[in-house]
Amino acid sequence: MNIILLSGGSGKRLWPLSNDVRSKQFIKLFKDNDGNYESMVQRVYRQITEVDPSAKVTIATSKSQASAIHNQLGDKVSICVEPCRRDTFPAILLAAAYLHDEIGVSVDDAVAVCPVDPYVENSYYECVEKLEATVKQGTANLTLMGIEPTYPSEKYGYIIPESDEEVSNVKEFKEKPDTETAKEYLKQKALWNAGVFAFKLSYLLDKAHSMVDFTDYRDLYFKYETLTKISFDYAVVEKEPSIQVVRYSGSWKDVGTWNMMAEVMADDIKGKAVMDETCENTQIVNELNIPILAMGCKDMVIAASGDGILVSDKERSGYMKPFVEKISTDVMFAEKSWGTYTVMDAQQGSMTVKVSIRAGEHMSYHSHDYREEVWTVVSGRGKATVDGMEQILRTGDVITIAAGCKHMVEAETDLDIIEVQIGEAINVDDKKKYEIKK
Repeated sequence: MNIILLSGGSGKRLWPLSNDVRSKQFIKLFKDNDGNYESMVQRVYRQITEVDPSAKVTIATSKSQASAIHNQLGDKVSICVEPCRRDTFPAILLAAAYLHDEIGVSVDDAVAVCPVDPYVENSYYECVEKLEATVKQGTANLTLMGIEPTYPSEKYGYIIPESDEEVSNVKEFKEKPDTETAKEYLKQKALWNAGVFAFKLSYLLDKAHSMVDFTDYRDLYFKYETLTKISFDYAVVEKEPSIQVVRYSGSWKDVGTWNMMAEVMADDIKGKAVMDETCENTQIVNELNIPILAMGCKDMVIAASGDGILVSDKERSGYMKPFVEKISTDVMFAEKSWGTYTVMDAQQGSMTVKVSIRAGEHMSYHSHDYREEVWTVVSGRGKATVDGMEQILRTGDVITIAAGCKHMVEAETDLDIIEVQIGEAINVDDKKKYEIKK
C-alpha cells in the first residue's frame, strides 16, 4: 500500500496534554502488544504494517510536528512537511507530488489518504487495502471509505450510496445534519464520511496540474504559500462525478475530545494519582511530578501537565475549546527528533529546562545571540562541541555557553541535562543553525 497520513491541526481539544507543538496524536495513552505505552501515530503505523508489512507510509504534516514524528517513529516513515498550513487539498497535493518526484512512486500506482487520529481495529486498514484494490480496477476516479453508522450522529458528514452493496457508486454527499435528518439518511443506507479515499496517482497529479501552475514537487514547495486554502472535499470530491464507496462495518471511533479518548485509553489512571472507591467512570492523566487525589468523582476527566490542569465533566469536555483559547501560556513540553525538552521554571530573565537526549542522538549545531546557557549533566555520558572544541560529558559536569557560541551535544548513552538559560530575550526565534564540519 501507498498511504498518505494527514497529521495536522493544533492541540486545543485535548488540552492541557496537547498544545500547538504536541497535537493529540502524539500523546501516549494507548498500549502496544507488549504493554508499552504508545501514541495514536505509533498505533496507526503499527496497525498499517501489521496488515501490510511492505506498506509505504508518508506523513503529511506541519513543521511544528516533524520533530515529534521523528521522535516517535524514527526513520520508519517518510515525512512531507508543509512550509505553512494551507488546508487539506494543498497538503495532499504536495504529498502526492512528493511521492512521485522524491520517492519514485509510479503514476499508475494507487494511493490512499487517511487521517492519523481514528481509534480503529486492523480491519480498518484491511478495508484501506480494498480501496486500493478497487482503484486498480479502474471503475471510478475516486474511491471512498464509508463507515456504517451506529447511531444518527450530528457530528459527521454523510455519503448517500446508490445501493447497499459493499462497493457502490456514490449518489450524493450531505453536510453534518441534525438528528432527525440523520435518521432519514440512515433509512437510505447512508454512511459516515471518514475522510478516507484512494485514487491513482496520475488522477490527482493531472487534476492538480489543471488547477495549479507547477512543474514538480520542489517547484510546488516553493509556491506553496501562494496556494488557495481549500479542503480536498471542496476542491476535488464535490466536483468529481465518478466516485464509488466501500462500506466499512468494523469498529471506528473519532477520539477528538476527552470524552471519547477516555473510552479507549489503556488505563483509567496514568501518572501519580489515586481515586477512592466512590469514584465512577473517571479517568486521570497526570504528567506532573506531584500526586492527584480524586474523591467522589463521577463521569469526569482530570488531566494535568506543565501547561495547565483540566477538571471536567466528560460531556462538557467537548465544549472546552473557546475557554482554552482564553488561556495563554508558553509550551512547557516538546518532543524533538533527538529526545524531549521540558520547561521546569520560567521567569523574567531566565528559564530552566530539562533536556533528555536518547543514546546515539544529537541536537543541531547552533547558537543564540541574546542568551547564555549553563548546562549541568545529571545522568549519562556524551560529548559537547563548543565553537569547534570537543569535550567529554559525564554526570556532574558543568559547561557555560556564552551568547553567540556555536554548540551542540551528542549522547553516548541516554543523557539528561539541566539547562539554565539566562538573558533578557529568551525565545524560540533566537537560534541559528550551522552545518557540522567534519
